[in-house]
Amino acid sequence: MRVLAIGAHFDDIELGCGGSLARHAAAGDEVYAFVATKSGYVNPRKQSVRSNAEALAEGKKAMRTLGVAELFCGGFETLNVEFGEALNVKILRVVEDKAIELVYTHWSADVHHDHHAVALASLHSCRHVPRLLSYRSNWYDSGRTFQGSFYSDITGFWPAKEKAIRCHASEMKRAGKKWIEYFRKEAENAGLRVGVSHAEPFEVVKWLQR
Repeated sequence: MRVLAIGAHFDDIELGCGGSLARHAAAGDEVYAFVATKSGYVNPRKQSVRSNAEALAEGKKAMRTLGVAELFCGGFETLNVEFGEALNVKILRVVEDKAIELVYTHWSADVHHDHHAVALASLHSCRHVPRLLSYRSNWYDSGRTFQGSFYSDITGFWPAKEKAIRCHASEMKRAGKKWIEYFRKEAENAGLRVGVSHAEPFEVVKWLQR
C-alpha cells in the first residue's frame, strides 16, 4: 500500500499518526510525508522557539525514525498557510506522482489556522484517493466533536512514535513533556476502548473496502 501523511508543521504527523506510520513501514508499505510549512516559529513575545533549519533537521530525523521513505516540503511560512491553489497543487502532485492509496491528514475542525487550511487542501487534493483518515495533533477544543471511531493498533509502535516526537529537541522544552503525557494517555485510552494496549484514533472521511 502507498501511504501519505500530510501535516502543516514538522511534529504534527508524528503526534497525530506517528505510530500508524511506523506500523505501515514495518509491514512493508510505501510511506511518504508532506509537510506544508518551513515550521520555524517565533512566539508572541518575539522569541525564537526554533529556526526553519532546526525544524527541517529535526523533522527529517523524526521521519527516518518512523520509516518514512520520502519527505516532501511545501515551503510555506508558519502561520501563513492558506487553502488555495498554491497548496492544493503541491499536495496533488505528490498524490499523483506516488499513486497514493491512503492519506492521513489534519482534522478539518481543528482550530489552528494552518492545520485547518491543510485539512481543507487535503480534502480537495485527495478527492480521488480511496481512503482518507483525519487525526488530531493537539488537544484544543473546537465547535465540533472529533469522531475518532476508527482505530489503528499501535501496540509495539508507541516507542517509535515517542522517539519521533522527541526528535523535535527545539520544541521539547516548551511542549515536549505535555506532548508525551497527553498522547501516551490518548493512545492508552483509545486502546482500552478497542481491547489493545495502544491505539491511535482517527475520524473517517472516506474508506473504500475492496
